[in-house]
Amino acid sequence: MSEHHTGPVETGAPMDYAEHEKTYKGFLNVAKYGAAVCVALVVGMAAGFYTAGGLLGGILTFLILVVASAVLL
Repeated sequence: MSEHHTGPVETGAPMDYAEHEKTYKGFLNVAKYGAAVCVALVVGMAAGFYTAGGLLGGILTFLILVVASAVLL
């Protein structure tokens, strides 16, 4: 209480902005590709359950959509 600080008091190490940007870009990539795989899984399950394709048709649809999303994203 008796100390008077004139400037901002920083705690911890200085921010490593390059590493922060790398981590953020990695998070965005995981979120983007994870969402694409989830959508492909739902569409593949719908193709397997509600069409005449059956299990192999659903798996094939899932694989095609995963590869297509990986190429397009």
